[in-house]
Amino acid sequence: MNRVSVVTGANQGLGFALVEGLVRRAAPTDVVYLTGRDAGRVADAADRIGRGRIRTHVLDVRDGQAVGAFADDLRARHGGVDTVLSNAAARLTPDVPWSEQVGPFVDTNNLGTTRVLRAFTPLLRPGGALLVVASSFGTLRQLPTHLHGHFAARSLDDIDATMLAWRDSVLAGTAADRGWPHWINVPSKVGQVAAVRAIAAQRRAADIATGTLVAAVCPGLVDTDASRPWFADMSDAASPAEAAGPVLDLALGTRRPEHYGELVQFGRVLRWA
Repeated sequence: MNRVSVVTGANQGLGFALVEGLVRRAAPTDVVYLTGRDAGRVADAADRIGRGRIRTHVLDVRDGQAVGAFADDLRARHGGVDTVLSNAAARLTPDVPWSEQVGPFVDTNNLGTTRVLRAFTPLLRPGGALLVVASSFGTLRQLPTHLHGHFAARSLDDIDATMLAWRDSVLAGTAADRGWPHWINVPSKVGQVAAVRAIAAQRRAADIATGTLVAAVCPGLVDTDASRPWFADMSDAASPAEAAGPVLDLALGTRRPEHYGELVQFGRVLRWA
């Protein structure tokens, strides 16, 4: 059976490197989908890789109907998918108030993640993998203890509600009073990992039995246009191609049950709490 892979947010940076890596590791009959929300950028990315080696799809993860329709189309075409790398993310800009950024940030990074999880986990073939690209900020240790209970939920709807309530507190200027970290990337990453944990709790036994993996993955600091404005020293950052390697090893390599539903960096589980 031909392997089918999908990468979201793949027209540049780490997402583009993940597609390149999948193509290098693919058999001639495998199918790799490069997706992104901007048709022109998706086309340019496809040209850089070679259109005969990939398929493209314009996909904005902020549009739940579009995410569901794409999943339905893949089911009709291929019967399922083997690898899904959920990488779409909105950028943060220094010196712009959080109140102007948190709306699209949550819609892309958090609700976009749960839209992909809802639409694509049912499509995973036995032995497949769905990985959400997050970061080491995505653990409860990054939050005050009194906020941990917000992420104990066992459903994606509950996680969405938590992230929307946090977003609204940022918009209202009350987030700091409630103990939320100033940098909005931290609660967002915790929400992404919490979403992975919520759906993994529902699927764990069946997925582990079939060697199927659902997890979050931390690629470490990556030298991209999105990260450069936030770090004065990028000398220790990996290139997108370097960072893609461990992510692909996790997605395509031998399954380790302890990785299931966890945040994994370079093959090691980062403890949730």
